[in-house]
Amino acid sequence: MKEKMRIGEFAEQAGVTPRTIRYYEGLGLLGPNEREGHGFRYYTEAELTRLKKIDALKQLGLSLEEIGEVLPLYCDDPTGVRGKRRVLEILRRQLSETDEKIETLQQLRSDLQLNISRIQAHLEQQRSG
Repeated sequence: MKEKMRIGEFAEQAGVTPRTIRYYEGLGLLGPNEREGHGFRYYTEAELTRLKKIDALKQLGLSLEEIGEVLPLYCDDPTGVRGKRRVLEILRRQLSETDEKIETLQQLRSDLQLNISRIQAHLEQQRSG
């Protein structure tokens, strides 16, 4: 890989579109290493690593807002321990919220089954009566 890449080359290396890179920049998740000349953005291996971390965190189910909160922890702590601890907290919260949603959906399913049974019984009574 080249030392410095313009946005098109960088996007190709990262497997994303230049639009995605600009979007992440707008959110503060990613930035060009430097700008030169006519305002061209230049990226290095460091930004590619950061972009890969963003993708890995997305794959874990973190929102872009949560990623924005977690990324600096990885940058400030080369061991990644602080970032991983925060990711673990987020994932545990998501699991708890998911369990609550499942419980609500199971109750809804049970209510639907009960209503279906009641209506079917009512229809059968009318048919036989």
